Amino acid sequence: MRPPAGLDGLPPLYSIAKGEVVSLQTYGAFVRLPGYKKEGLVHVSEMSASRVENPSEIVDVGEQVWIKVIGREIQGDKLKLSFSMKAVNQGTGRDLDPNNVMAEQDGRRRKHFRDHTGDRITLEAVLNTTCSKCGCKGHFTKDCFSAPGTQYALLPEEDNEEPQQQPLTTAQQHSDKKKKKKKEKKMKKKKKRERKESESDGSSNDECKYKRKRHDHTHDKKKQHKKHKSHKHS
Repeated sequence: MRPPAGLDGLPPLYSIAKGEVVSLQTYGAFVRLPGYKKEGLVHVSEMSASRVENPSEIVDVGEQVWIKVIGREIQGDKLKLSFSMKAVNQGTGRDLDPNNVMAEQDGRRRKHFRDHTGDRITLEAVLNTTCSKCGCKGHFTKDCFSAPGTQYALLPEEDNEEPQQQPLTTAQQHSDKKKKKKKEKKMKKKKKRERKESESDGSSNDECKYKRKRHDHTHDKKKQHKKHKSHKHS
């Protein structure tokens, strides 16, 4: 793939070189390579494998550092060069990312990132009016978007919601207690009546049995008396 026009005469992509730190900013350090007029930016995220809060913690102006070219872009009339210090051993200049895996990941991350500061939403002044149609503030009746007609509300499902029981008043509680007592009295009377009936049934049965036995006994006596008489006459 051929590089875009206008990048001729710049350091090749993924090449390693030694440059001089010419200025420090809060977001990184600018490094100038020998033989090139254009400076490249080493972002704070590309200075070290660990987090860097301030570029002055890592480098000073005029210091010589090893860099790796990880980006060359033309944006309008501007040419941007991106360098990395963490991809190169600062003591020996050895490439720590020979397959350019880290460089490609960082490049994709920078491409996906977009500064949305230019896409600002301008809020218009809110009208100090009340709509006679919907009752809301901030617009006229003619601009109201609510549809005319009856508005319906969704009813809760019967299966999911249980009916809420309202707390009973003192009068209701008193009447409930009275009803409960009456019911208990009725049950007691009914049980008492049933007990009496069962007792009366038992006593009447015993009396019937006693009468039947007595009748049988007298009947047997009469039979014996008849037999005795007939025996005498014979």
